[in-house]
Amino acid sequence: MSKRIVIALGGNALGNTPDQQLKLVRGTAKVIVDMAKEGYEIIVGHGNGPQVGMINLAMDYAANGSAGTPYMPFAECGAMSQGYIGYHLQQAIREEMKKQGLERDVVALVTQVLVDSNDDAFNHPTKPVGMFYTKEQAEKIEKEKGFIFTEDAGRGYRRVVPSPLPVEIIELNVIKKLVKDNTIVIATGGGGIPVINTDNGLKGVDAVIDKDRSSAKLALDLNADMLVILTAVDKVCINYNKPDQVELSELTLDDAEKYIKEGQFAKGSMLPKVEACMDFVRKSNGAKALITSLEKAAIALKGQTGTIIK
Repeated sequence: MSKRIVIALGGNALGNTPDQQLKLVRGTAKVIVDMAKEGYEIIVGHGNGPQVGMINLAMDYAANGSAGTPYMPFAECGAMSQGYIGYHLQQAIREEMKKQGLERDVVALVTQVLVDSNDDAFNHPTKPVGMFYTKEQAEKIEKEKGFIFTEDAGRGYRRVVPSPLPVEIIELNVIKKLVKDNTIVIATGGGGIPVINTDNGLKGVDAVIDKDRSSAKLALDLNADMLVILTAVDKVCINYNKPDQVELSELTLDDAEKYIKEGQFAKGSMLPKVEACMDFVRKSNGAKALITSLEKAAIALKGQTGTIIK
C-alpha cells in the first residue's frame, strides 16, 4: 500500500512575483514528481502571503483610482491567489511528469476552510501578508487604509490580518475522491479561503489561515502517513543563528513543548510549523511529521536529513 503524504510548501518554493514563481515552481515540481515516482500519494498545500498581498493591493488601487473597479474583499483575493498559484504548480508538475515518464493526473482545487467566527484571533490580527515596507511607508498606509502593520523579524513591516484556526475543510470529500484516484492534488492554498457559517450559508472573511495548520488539518482528515513541511532550512534548530546553534534530527512532543517555552522558535517562521506538526502528531494514530528544506525533501523522506517530529 502506498504511503500518503501532505506537503506544505513554504514561500521559498514560490517566489514573490509571477515571473519568479514560474521559474521556481519548476524546481518545486521536480521534487514533487520525484516523490510521486517513489509511489507516494501526494497532496500539496502552499502559502500565498506575497501573492495575496499583491492582488489585494492591486485591487485596492484599481477600486480607489480612476478605474473605479468594484471593491474586492480579501477572501476573493485569496481565491484568486489559489487559482494562479495552483495553475503554475499543476502546469509545472504536469510537464515534469512528462519528462520523467510518469502518468498521473494533477489538479489544483479552489478550497474553502471553515473557521469559528468567535475565534479570538479576530480580536488580535497577527498574520503577515503582502510585501515588506519601511516604518514610514507602513504608517502612511495605516492612516490611509486602516490596515494594521507589524515589524517582521527585522525584515521590515507587513500588514497583519486575523489568523483563526481551521475547523473544517469544505471540499474534503472531493479531495478524498481525487486522492483515491491517484491524482496529485493541490489544495488549501494559502491555508484555504476562510469562511464562516451564517444564516445565509458560508461567507468569506478578511483573514488568513496558517497554511501549515491547514495542511496539518488536511493530513489528519486524510489519515496521512506523514505531514511534510518544506521551508528554507534543512533542520529545525535551537539557538538559531547563534554560535551555539544546534540542529535537531528528532523532536519529541515533550522536547518541542520545552523549546517553545524557552522561546527557541520565532513566531513568524518556525513556531507555527512546529506547532502544526505537534498538533498532527498528537491527534494522529502514530503518524510522524517532517520539517526540512525543499532541496533536501527526497533524502529527508529516506531519513538522511530533516527533523522528524514524533
